[in-house]
Amino acid sequence: MFLGEDLLPLLLMALGGAMVVGTVMALLRPQDHPGEGELVRPPLARSVMMIAIGLVAVVWSLASLVS
Repeated sequence: MFLGEDLLPLLLMALGGAMVVGTVMALLRPQDHPGEGELVRPPLARSVMMIAIGLVAVVWSLASLVS
């Protein structure tokens, strides 16, 4: 298989981790001077949902790699 048999779980882990880290950083460090039409802080409900989806992806990929 191209680039090994663990390529898909590794990509899923990278995507899920990026979703979690990026969203948490957006919540912790909001923009100082948002442009016109931009929000000062990201919506909390959407952010929590993105963090949850990212965590599910990371856990799923870890389970795939371990088993």
